[in-house]
Amino acid sequence: MNKPLIQMIHKKIHLTLLVLLLSLGAVLAQDASEIIRQAEDKLRGSSSFSELKMTVVRPDWSREVSMKSWAVGRDYSLILITGPARDKGVAFLKREREIWNWQPTIDRTIKMPPSMMMQSWMGSDFTNDDLVRESSILRDYEHELVGEEVVDGRNCWKIKLVPKPEAAVVWGEIFMWVDQAEYLQLKTEFYDEDAYLVNTMLGKNIKDMGGKLLPSIMEIIPAEEEGHKTVLEYLTLDFDIDVKDSFFSIQNMKRVR
Repeated sequence: MNKPLIQMIHKKIHLTLLVLLLSLGAVLAQDASEIIRQAEDKLRGSSSFSELKMTVVRPDWSREVSMKSWAVGRDYSLILITGPARDKGVAFLKREREIWNWQPTIDRTIKMPPSMMMQSWMGSDFTNDDLVRESSILRDYEHELVGEEVVDGRNCWKIKLVPKPEAAVVWGEIFMWVDQAEYLQLKTEFYDEDAYLVNTMLGKNIKDMGGKLLPSIMEIIPAEEEGHKTVLEYLTLDFDIDVKDSFFSIQNMKRVR
């Protein structure tokens, strides 16, 4: 076989391998996005209502906050604080990309700017972005399947989320572990723009809630604050409730109970 023919065959082989690798990368990216989508859909449903208890734990004290939450899809949610007495009636509303806060004690409605998304939510280790999800992990991030690991005895996909260049998000990088059998979000690590770990969120106490197997407790632990954590527990959770988009209005945020 002459040399030019051998070189041509080698080039074709290299080109074929390159195409296969690029195709594989595209498939893995698509698979990672689909995994995230299914995990989000399972957690949210088409609509939902829940009652929750949040416990903020510090080295020398703790406090509890009770709340109700309504949601439709990814774009509409309303959270009403029901206790303690000093915070009762405070509400948070999300309508697509807008976030509003109602403070009944001062009779004031505040539109929350993007600069407030990293601030503490109700004095907890959750940020405003964590609770109302101003950013969308489906819309604002690229997804990459980077491995498989075991979390709490469950085989999980490990997925890396990197912000899209145009996305206005608070995190520089996110790693998420999703259960392969039930699409449960069991662990999430949040990193800042300098790739330092800020928070770790854990899904615990898996049980049937609203006809779905889900973690009933979400625990968030700051990376550099020893003895600090916040525990969010679902007391009730119902899916596919009868609630319309019109429910999520500024006027209703003020009067909902």
